[in-house]
Amino acid sequence: MADAADEVTMRWFRTKDLPVESKPDDTPVSIADRESEKALRSIIESERPDHGVVGEEFGTTDSGAGARWILDPIDGTKNYIRGVPVFATLIALEVEGVLELGVTSAPALGRRWWGVRDEGAWCNHEPIHVSAVNAIEDAFMSSDSYDTFDRLNPARSDAWTALTKQVNRTRGFGDFWSHMLVAEGAIDIAIEPEVAIWDVASNAVIVEAAGGRVTTLEGKGGANNGSVLATNGVLHDAVLAAMKP
Repeated sequence: MADAADEVTMRWFRTKDLPVESKPDDTPVSIADRESEKALRSIIESERPDHGVVGEEFGTTDSGAGARWILDPIDGTKNYIRGVPVFATLIALEVEGVLELGVTSAPALGRRWWGVRDEGAWCNHEPIHVSAVNAIEDAFMSSDSYDTFDRLNPARSDAWTALTKQVNRTRGFGDFWSHMLVAEGAIDIAIEPEVAIWDVASNAVIVEAAGGRVTTLEGKGGANNGSVLATNGVLHDAVLAAMKP
């Protein structure tokens, strides 16, 4: 599935005639987003016709079978449209309400991550694990942009600003990449104030399979719509406390 999506996204990447439209929420969508999700859905329909699908571009198909695929054909569409290579296809499998498998494929970066619940996580066939950093003052932290909380979660803006001053280093890697860097142990905290289920599902499996922890900013587990905090696990409770409005 990831191979099929990568073929679509790389075929359109940095082309001068990439068709782009605005969705009702004013976020952009390209023909590559839609073709990629169609390719993924086609494989699921062929190989797992009894499974449901939740996709960013074409909505929900509920089979009632207890298994469903959660798809984000291009996470980082704004990057993609501008020719920034930080974008990925996110694929997750949920069985009876539990996320079991996650794949995050970033072809322009030459990296593909995957994780299986209780079995481990890998990047390009090498096992990965979260860091052992145990103090916020030593932590590297990333979010999607510098004004993210001012725009999307102003109630936590002051807490966010204070936390950025407390950690060792802040960066705006954004989207899937922040979470994958947590899974690899390259950074320790990834935080976003507003996400949808397809933004979170595959990344959550991979981070947790790598030994980390993923919740909302309220501390709820799973791929809930809302906010997301991914950490190496050791720092999680301290960050939740620091981010209280």
